[in-house]
Amino acid sequence: MPFVLTGARVVLPTGVVDGGRVIVQDGRIAGHAPAGAATVDLTGHWLVPGFVDLHNHGGGGASFTSGSVDDVLHGVRTHRTHGTTTLVASTVTGEMDFLAQRAGLLSELVEQGDLAGIHFEGPFISPCRKGAHSEALLRHPDPAEVRKLLDAARGTAKMVTLATELPGGVDSVRLLAEHGVIAAIGHTDATYEQTVEAIDAGATVATHLFNAMPPLGHRAPGPIAALLEDGRVTVELINDGTHLHPAALELAFHRAGADRVAFVTDAMDAAGFGDGRYQLGPLAVEVTDGVARLVEGGSIAGSTLTQDTAFRRAATVDRLPVEDVVRALSANPAKLLGLYDRVGSLEPGKDADAVVLDAGFRLKGVLYKGDWVVDPRVP
Repeated sequence: MPFVLTGARVVLPTGVVDGGRVIVQDGRIAGHAPAGAATVDLTGHWLVPGFVDLHNHGGGGASFTSGSVDDVLHGVRTHRTHGTTTLVASTVTGEMDFLAQRAGLLSELVEQGDLAGIHFEGPFISPCRKGAHSEALLRHPDPAEVRKLLDAARGTAKMVTLATELPGGVDSVRLLAEHGVIAAIGHTDATYEQTVEAIDAGATVATHLFNAMPPLGHRAPGPIAALLEDGRVTVELINDGTHLHPAALELAFHRAGADRVAFVTDAMDAAGFGDGRYQLGPLAVEVTDGVARLVEGGSIAGSTLTQDTAFRRAATVDRLPVEDVVRALSANPAKLLGLYDRVGSLEPGKDADAVVLDAGFRLKGVLYKGDWVVDPRVP
């Protein structure tokens, strides 16, 4: 049955509307309310678009890297209860045959609409900036090898993270651009000049900016300066209070602007699940107080972040305008994925994906294609 969401502060592409109305019919946002439509009163709440996560390895105890179809679906549902209604599944470094096998499994879930695409993070990354990736399994980004993963994904690959300074890196960027796949610069030891070359070749995303790359230097500015200054690049930020100091986040927003930032979780299977011992690919991870680190070496190993927490932190700790937070969590990643005609904003004709937040930006409701995943009317 159609229904109308009323009374909330609704964040639209044109700004915030107090006491707005959003009409839901047949799983989509409608322009006019039919006779007899029910009303859901959201007075005192915010209503924002469903979140879009470009970079996510799992959640709810389930891994997108190694889990079964049921595991992957469980992880997707876990993040959906935290407001992420559109999700790209990320892999980690593994043997090429294994990654091709995973691509086949995940592509089926993309084709049936449970995932928005596949992101290959590794194995084409720098051993100098490997983070939580197995060094023994890393390899240079040979375009022929990259093509194998694209073929295995059967048109569902959305993004590949590369250390573009490695042999074959720039040629692989060109290959990805030709196939309509996002080339993301990350886990890289590139210089400023090498990064500029990769951007000119077609790279358009910075994988978790600041993390797993050389720090910003005043004589050797490295990749961070090149990625921030170029208007063609969207920068991923992990806003969990662990991966980034608030000043670094402020710098990224100030230099790139709100239209070029995408908040991501980089979540691993502990997200929405709890502390304990986990596996991230072949590597053991210990999660303590919500922070995931490799058992050997102590490197940060993804996050346990969910996007509702990223929203609340951005609005309350970082004090970003709510409209900018919505851009970073919904509109910008949707545009990057080529899905903005369906998701990323509350406009007629789009999927009825929405998140209800209270005045303190705590999640109270999640609407996915017109159905309540979390019902704000249920205490």
